[in-house]
Amino acid sequence: MASNPAFKKVRLKTEPSAEDLRALAIGDVVYLDGTVYTAREGVYKRVIEEGHPLPLDLPAASGANFHCSPAATIRPDGSFNMGAVTATASFRFSKWIGEWLDKSGAKLILGKGGMSSADYKKHFVPHGAIYLTTVGYGTGALLGRGVSGVRSVHWRDELGLAQAMWVIGVENFGPFIVESDLDGNSLFERENAKIAAGLAKVYEGTRPAVLKRYGETDDRSDEVI
Repeated sequence: MASNPAFKKVRLKTEPSAEDLRALAIGDVVYLDGTVYTAREGVYKRVIEEGHPLPLDLPAASGANFHCSPAATIRPDGSFNMGAVTATASFRFSKWIGEWLDKSGAKLILGKGGMSSADYKKHFVPHGAIYLTTVGYGTGALLGRGVSGVRSVHWRDELGLAQAMWVIGVENFGPFIVESDLDGNSLFERENAKIAAGLAKVYEGTRPAVLKRYGETDDRSDEVI
């Protein structure tokens, strides 16, 4: 994908400057160098709802929060082998993201699928942050190639391996796509609007389904609750 002239490939530090972020455009392909930490609902609840202090100095240690479940095993000596890092859907965490950006100072949120442009404008824009999305499903092993090592793990006993905060070194970590920019624009919403505009034409002349399962309808204004 990154070799396609239609896409701009960018190597970005995990503690990016405002100028670095301003230079990005939605649709750019990004590879990261530095330190990334994982934090999702377990960490968010512990810090935001329960009031626990952050277990490391953020954003000094890293400005990049990955919504992720690492596939890691523990070696006999207590070190970790991390073969893959699988992104999880970020929209599930939108209710915490504003306060998390306040507390963590994160400038990069990484995950799968992104959030809405309303979330970007409400939470990301005031904090000078952007969202980077994975390029699709099943990329955990691909992203794992960019992990240089596990630096620390926090709250493993309290939250378990999947929800703990993993701090990992990364080099040429990606690819990710710039889903939101500093103005809160969304790549997915922009492209979905283009698709939706011509969707009715695709189905012109097709016959309604003869057999329907419960809840299926051809009327977009209809809704089953």
